[in-house]
Amino acid sequence: MAYRAPAGRGYADVAAHFREQIKHGDLAPGDPLPSVGEIRQQFDVAAKTVSRALGVLKAEGLVTSRGALGTVVSKSAMVITGADRLDRMARNGLKYGHGETSSDHRVMRRSLHDPMVCQALEMEPGEEVVIRIRTFRQDDRPTSVGVSVYPPRAVSQVPELADEGRMARPWPDLFAERTGQELIRGQRIAKARQASADELEALGIDAPQHISVAVLVTAQAFHDEDGPIAFWEDVYAPGTEMPLSD
Repeated sequence: MAYRAPAGRGYADVAAHFREQIKHGDLAPGDPLPSVGEIRQQFDVAAKTVSRALGVLKAEGLVTSRGALGTVVSKSAMVITGADRLDRMARNGLKYGHGETSSDHRVMRRSLHDPMVCQALEMEPGEEVVIRIRTFRQDDRPTSVGVSVYPPRAVSQVPELADEGRMARPWPDLFAERTGQELIRGQRIAKARQASADELEALGIDAPQHISVAVLVTAQAFHDEDGPIAFWEDVYAPGTEMPLSD
């Protein structure tokens, strides 16, 4: 069925379609986009609309012109948050984007003292949590550090959270399967702050001790019907680009 965008917004919707495909890994770096004629037919829009949509994607650094190859996806893929990673896995089963891997997986039990995390999980300082940490890499370059914090009741439902190594299945899927509850995502927030020494090491940043390095951090809590049950944080290397939801 032809897609008819609202009047005056056709180019934005065409651009959004391919942006989502790139974000979720349906289109990999180097993959060609359909020809102008094919896009016109798919969306039932004018050539000018297609040209404008491709111009938007080029300005965002997502695609580039390659002569006879037409328009292809750029090499620099977007880095996404842990929650967006869940969406991608639900959509096409891809845990990692093209050229993406993860390393330095660590699992630890710690007393919780971070005021923001205590508030998000409704826990008192000093209570024990399970923390899972891993570094995501694009073409072997560190791009972000993912940190997941789980209170005891989450671990009681999914004991695998406390096991060393990578989990075979996504935690939200195991939780839903065993409890019959779907997780609710809280508001995702973003902030800039000074990177810790551990974060600098994980991201491969060699900075003198007296130099502060700013990093972008996104955070999001997950809830079930009884309250908050997980807190996820992503720390991005300087210069890394990540998409923001509307």
